[in-house]
Amino acid sequence: QAQLVESGGGTVQTGGSLRLSCAADSWKFAMGCLGWFRQVPGKESEAVASIAPESGRSEYGEFVMRRFTISRSYATKSADLQVNGLRPDDSGMYYCAAGWGRAFCTWKAYKTWGQGTQVTGTT
Repeated sequence: QAQLVESGGGTVQTGGSLRLSCAADSWKFAMGCLGWFRQVPGKESEAVASIAPESGRSEYGEFVMRRFTISRSYATKSADLQVNGLRPDDSGMYYCAAGWGRAFCTWKAYKTWGQGTQVTGTT
């Protein structure tokens, strides 16, 4: 039973952009913390971006360096991740996640995960 569904992955040349989308199938997820994590080959799971429900406060992994932007829409119960300046080492499976939080979302708040969407950066 799908709860979080990701879309928008693909193959992009270095320096290119793409937009990942996450659709939540219930208000339980859409009204809480929404975030993105990734699994890059040979590395542990990394936190990519997070956005809080009440404040809209966003957090990013250190490697992002202002290349990615997370946003959310209550109208569509979704959270998007705009990826700019893609690098080959950004390649991996990107997962949408949902969790509990209000004005601030810790990385450990996330308990529910989507199936993931593959992102590949090429030279």
